[in-house]
Amino acid sequence: MLLQIVLRKKASALTALVTAAAIALLPMPAAQAQKGPPVLRDTETEQLLREYTRPILRAAGLEKQNIQMVIVNEGSFNAFVADGRRIFVNYGAILQSETPNQIIGVLAHETGHLAGGHLSKLREQLANAQTQMIIAMLLGAGAIAVGSTRSSSAGNNGLANAGAAAIAGPQEMIRRTLLSYQRQQEENADRAGVKFLTATQQSPKGMYETFKRFTSESLFAARGADPYLQSHPMPAERVAALQEFASSSPYWDKKDDPALQLRHDMVRAKISAFMERPETVYRRYPQTNDSMPARYARAISTYLHGDLRSALAQIDALIQVQPNNPYFYEVRGQALLEGGKPAEAIPALRKAVQLSNSAPLIEMLLGQALVGSDNKAYTDDAVRILRAAVAREPEAALGYMQLAMAYGRKGDYAEADLASAQAAYLRGDNKTARELATRAKTRFAVGTPGWVKADDIVAAKPPRN
Repeated sequence: MLLQIVLRKKASALTALVTAAAIALLPMPAAQAQKGPPVLRDTETEQLLREYTRPILRAAGLEKQNIQMVIVNEGSFNAFVADGRRIFVNYGAILQSETPNQIIGVLAHETGHLAGGHLSKLREQLANAQTQMIIAMLLGAGAIAVGSTRSSSAGNNGLANAGAAAIAGPQEMIRRTLLSYQRQQEENADRAGVKFLTATQQSPKGMYETFKRFTSESLFAARGADPYLQSHPMPAERVAALQEFASSSPYWDKKDDPALQLRHDMVRAKISAFMERPETVYRRYPQTNDSMPARYARAISTYLHGDLRSALAQIDALIQVQPNNPYFYEVRGQALLEGGKPAEAIPALRKAVQLSNSAPLIEMLLGQALVGSDNKAYTDDAVRILRAAVAREPEAALGYMQLAMAYGRKGDYAEADLASAQAAYLRGDNKTARELATRAKTRFAVGTPGWVKADDIVAAKPPRN
């Protein structure tokens, strides 16, 4: 959890600004919090994370809250909740979790934050702290003003110094109180996570192993640190407390199902192939490693950085082993699509859509291939598929971009302008979105659904990142 307390002085008035970021597994660097790293989308990975969290959310009573999983484009090990309806997981956390149980333990911890209502409670604490700080600073500012007046006439600056102390003292006390509150929240989330894992007959050992690793990595940094100035419990104390109540679980020694372990390893291999350099991928998965995850990683890395023909041969070999795996067909189609062969990508992507039960992101790839094939006979099919995809993934700009191209090919320029405006709006380009929506309004009859949607974009405020 990053807590920034910023003091600003304007003329003779003092104001306080208190801002909070997310409740996180680890404190988030300020630079990372400010830059707002983009998210990654992948059907296979998102589906696995949903399966990991579904029983935990059910045990926490949050099954009907529609909690979403968001993969953050960041290689460090971290996870956090920020708005009460999403759990953010760095891809690095998945990549570095050797077993499903380790990342499931992290997700259970974050679910503990959600179930405990820690975000709303923290906002209350911040509001109280802000009020206290403002009062303390106003009193201190008054003392400074009186001290300055008297010192100018009597040469005594004692009251001015006392006023400065009146500002600094309460501020430090309030800061320590807030940090203490955060540490308690983290401890509560640990205990809640273990409770949820036990309720779902899963081992809390993975959570313990993860925090133990953090302890080993941060012992040097924590040496000599003031425990009262930390937003998270001191590493050694946290792990000792976690071990005490986690090891009492009747499922402590329960192992992950081998089939689930394989799926976990496949996702880790996929992330490595897409996010790491080829030399790193081949060090992780050398040619001597003939496992499915290793072959998966090498096939993807080959298509991204090498010979498309060789990559397709490797992917086809994987399909022979698992002919009903939709993600092998997805990768095959994506390789052909990005290799400039959209027409050849269509059969593989159709198969991927069929086997995945019409996953929207894969449907968007299929729509892109249909549009990119330059075969006008595919246009109506592309519109149908893309409309269904964006209806279930309304925040995916890619779907609207491809839909705009499909409508343009049909000569339906009103719908093309509207879809383009929606894509621009989702990208955060509000100026372009308004211009396109304004033009779309002139093409639709007043009061029709298309006109109303365009009018909404014209009147809308920019979406939050």
